[in-house]
Amino acid sequence: MTSGAVEKPNFILINVDDLGWTDLGCFGSKFYETPHIDGLAEDGMRFTDAYAACAVCSPTRAAIMTGRYPARLGVTDWIRARFQGGKIPEDKKNPSRWVGGKGNKVLCPANALWMESSELTIAELLNSAGYRSCHIGKWHLGADDWYPEKQGFDENYGGCDYGQPPSYHDPFNNKRLEGIYGLPGRKKGQYLTDRESDEALGFIERNKDRPFFLYFANYAVHTPIQAKQSLLEKYQEKAKQVKGRQKNAAYATMVESVDQAVGRIRAKLEELKISGNTVIIFTSDNGGLLGPTDNAPLRSGKGNPYEGGIRVPLIVHWPDITRAESVSAVPVSSVDYLPTICRAAGIKPPAGVGIDGIDLMPVIKGGDSLGRENIFWHFPHYRGRIMPYSIVRSGSWKLLKRYAGKPYELFNLAEDIGEKEELSEKMPDKVKELDAKLGEWLKETGAKVPRLNPDYAGK
Repeated sequence: MTSGAVEKPNFILINVDDLGWTDLGCFGSKFYETPHIDGLAEDGMRFTDAYAACAVCSPTRAAIMTGRYPARLGVTDWIRARFQGGKIPEDKKNPSRWVGGKGNKVLCPANALWMESSELTIAELLNSAGYRSCHIGKWHLGADDWYPEKQGFDENYGGCDYGQPPSYHDPFNNKRLEGIYGLPGRKKGQYLTDRESDEALGFIERNKDRPFFLYFANYAVHTPIQAKQSLLEKYQEKAKQVKGRQKNAAYATMVESVDQAVGRIRAKLEELKISGNTVIIFTSDNGGLLGPTDNAPLRSGKGNPYEGGIRVPLIVHWPDITRAESVSAVPVSSVDYLPTICRAAGIKPPAGVGIDGIDLMPVIKGGDSLGRENIFWHFPHYRGRIMPYSIVRSGSWKLLKRYAGKPYELFNLAEDIGEKEELSEKMPDKVKELDAKLGEWLKETGAKVPRLNPDYAGK
């Protein structure tokens, strides 16, 4: 920067894949070791009621990039990669059909195969303000024509249509797939999170004298669960001693690999003397996957509409703004990051496109409200035992509405974070009130709502 120039802040948005709400020491884990991430919380603000915009990955990632709810975007389920049957149609138009067999009570909208190029991303908006942008890790918002470099990112290391890596060990191959786009084999056996970290440090070094945006979207801790071998023995021994259901040693090494990456990034910022002008946002794209981890006291996990599926860790470190060791219980969402970053960079969010997020600065500065009453979710798909649903959280109340199966579940999260006491039959007026709010939101966003299946053969 030239002498006397007003420095625009740098932004590092760390989005860990499938990291659960209690997968960090600072969020209560007694098994996983995350000293660097805990240190980030000690230096900044920890949000206890932060939410992913969806219980699965692609919709949340689209919401982060655009500040818009998945319902608006038409990306309401995870996007199938080409190797999973996500074939790109010749006309390059997203599917508009309705799907469902005779065993399905309702027909559901086919999910998108990509996020539309017309959507404006954080990277595109920051580019207009002179920022250099880099994507590292998982993208999962479409194939070639919709990769990060087509959505405003100047550099892309690993961002493609994959929802998970073929392997966590260089050259990142498995029996079906060879390597990861933008991350060619370099050091045989190197752990993927370490390689992602190398690319992050290189990008920061190259751009230390100009404003930058780094979207560090770790492939970890998504399946396949493959250990970082240098850490495995420690956790195997620790698993013999701990109580509780968090004791998967291989998964623990993956969590710590992310922590090491955070430590390396913060050390590089200090080395380059730019830490005081760099905002770090740390979060996850959905709740933790049951099996490898456990989200207690939250109910259930990834993919599910309960808190274990949608509540995620969030830490914001904003030098000279966040107070050390501060904690906020204000409900926030993935859609809030774009307007927050835009304001800090001195640019306006795009007008006329339905930005759903709210600038978090009032809370980051210590306030206790954003003036927002409701947060919404919409997942209009069958997924195993999961029925199509929509959700509204209003204050401490949460209404889960299903389009098949049990129609409503009502919880008071202030008194029942584990969602053990279902109140819909006891409080029909509250259900009616919240259902009306949900209906208004679905209409306003143009959400595709499941419709009755005329060929339904069930009872």
